[in-house]
Amino acid sequence: MVNTEVSLCGIKMDNPVIAASGTFGYGKEFAELYDINILGSFSFKGTTAQPRFGNPTPRIAECASGMLNSVGLQNPGYKTVIEKILPEMKEYFRKPVMANVGGFSTDEYAEVCEAFGREPQIGWIEVNISCPNLHGGGMSFGTDPGSAEQVTKAVRRVTDKPIIIKLTPNVTDIASVARACESAGADGISLINTLLGMRIDPRTRRPVLANITGGVSGPCVFPVALRAVWQAAKAVKIPIVGMGGVSSARDVIEMMLAGATAVGVGAANLTDPFACKNIVEALPEEMKKYGIGTLSGIIGASI
Repeated sequence: MVNTEVSLCGIKMDNPVIAASGTFGYGKEFAELYDINILGSFSFKGTTAQPRFGNPTPRIAECASGMLNSVGLQNPGYKTVIEKILPEMKEYFRKPVMANVGGFSTDEYAEVCEAFGREPQIGWIEVNISCPNLHGGGMSFGTDPGSAEQVTKAVRRVTDKPIIIKLTPNVTDIASVARACESAGADGISLINTLLGMRIDPRTRRPVLANITGGVSGPCVFPVALRAVWQAAKAVKIPIVGMGGVSSARDVIEMMLAGATAVGVGAANLTDPFACKNIVEALPEEMKKYGIGTLSGIIGASI
């Protein structure tokens, strides 16, 4: 028998697979297709203080081995999530869930994290300082170690829940940002968010996305994500949630060898709603294939 259990920031998980924020909604639609309690957990839709419609359309574009999105954190606001969505979520998900928080200011991040920190079913708070699709927020906090440290300190003061800071790959030195988050009190980091990219329609000679640029995700970014996780794992001692182009059980194992304690599956959910389920079910055989008895034992083994 193989053992797929891991512990993320002190919370035990049956396996390391986490459906990544922005690709799994609040889990309800997927719960209608299969029992999502098979997952280690999921990170629900990025949530801000106020409801957001998101960016103008079109905000999705295809690219080779992936996609671009510029959704812009469309969400109903944290009060609606707490009052309506979380109570409903209890009916179909029995494990601790990860709350993903977006913001345009340090105060907004703190406000939402404080509110989510009071909710018992939320296990971790993932603070997204890396969204490339927002003007005046999101990625602007994650590209500078000082700003990343500032946000981390602000949210650390308002909650005892494990804080996981989500980092952008659109930086020169991701290790320095990771270290800044660790020194400011983060319990973990997650990476990567999407890479900044764009497409142009030759017929109109205009950018395909209304926002002009968007975030690139999918299998094409996996090598970049793996490199970033490996570099961050060498720089910090706190646990890492690795993500970016993960689409198979082998990808999960590679991420863990690079230093990830848990692994997010994102864009794969948009092309196959059973992607996470299939990866979880394939993990034991993949472990046997490579002579792995306990998944937690391979974390950072390549470093």
